[in-house]
Amino acid sequence: MNRILVTGGTGFIGSHTVVELIKAGYEIDILDNLYNSKYAALDKITQLTGHRPTFFMADLCDAAALERIFAKNHYDLVVHFAGLKAVAESVAEPLKYYDNNVVGTINLLKCMQKYGVKRIVFSSSATVYGQQPTARNQETMVTGVNLTNPYGETKHVIEEILKDVVDSDPEFSATILRYFNPVGNHPSGLLGEDPNDIPNNLMPIIMKVASGELSELKVYGADYPTRDGSGIRDYIHVVDLARGHVSAIFHMRPGVNIYNLGTGKGTSVFEMIAAFEQASGRKLPVKVVERRPGDLPEIYADPSKAEQELNWRANLTIADAMRDTLTYLNNRPKPLLAMLGRYTLNLNSTTSPSRMM
Repeated sequence: MNRILVTGGTGFIGSHTVVELIKAGYEIDILDNLYNSKYAALDKITQLTGHRPTFFMADLCDAAALERIFAKNHYDLVVHFAGLKAVAESVAEPLKYYDNNVVGTINLLKCMQKYGVKRIVFSSSATVYGQQPTARNQETMVTGVNLTNPYGETKHVIEEILKDVVDSDPEFSATILRYFNPVGNHPSGLLGEDPNDIPNNLMPIIMKVASGELSELKVYGADYPTRDGSGIRDYIHVVDLARGHVSAIFHMRPGVNIYNLGTGKGTSVFEMIAAFEQASGRKLPVKVVERRPGDLPEIYADPSKAEQELNWRANLTIADAMRDTLTYLNNRPKPLLAMLGRYTLNLNSTTSPSRMM
């Protein structure tokens, strides 16, 4: 297995994964429509690895474009990241999400089937667990019940489609990776999260507030039944997440195999803000507002299956994520900071990485 097509490979998680895959010796082609990523990510990948992936500017909803790519290139495996991912936007525009995420994946699977590509690693989400009786989520739990947003519904539908495809073709293998909350950036400062639109996830919002691009950091709800009232999530460093894909490919088995990729620990929104402030030595302007539709109070992973079967575990900490975020902020070409001076890592921090996690 040498040549891999990565859909959404210039995005945040996709680009970091491409770096790790190239380092592991794979030949990579990227397919991306650049809807929420930048072409410059290819330059950064090349700078970090010494190899420039072949790039196809294409949309999964364009079946003819997919056909042309698969007709001219042989792939041993597909890693499928491409898709819309903002929970709040999915609540406001559900048809957009079903069309893009589900139809796009069906088009991809049709081409894979036609051209004999029998392996896929799918970028799923912890949102498929919905409202469970416990905050700690295991792969054996029933999914697709009491889901709180269309984004999660699309991920669940795609998981079910993959199961049906495997049932119809015993030679087909699908590894489903359920992500929790990716944070951090590449430690070099070259590659990081840089969405084209207003971000919906916590860390890119923190970055834009720290840079002065946004005036304040909105905390959506401080009245949840959690230890400090803010939502609790399992924040995993994106480099750990990327390495999880390399492990998943190395240990790929026939059939459908599902794994959580998370740390197994929950961190609140207020704790994440405090960790950034501690690392940078600066306060962020914070405003508590109403809860967002579809958000859950607390959710984190049970990652034990991935540890046992993929020989993978998350090793990087919240402190590592904040350090790498500051490196990325300071390395970006534009002068970012509305506050005086550049951010510097606070080396006198008394909070241990293990406590931050």
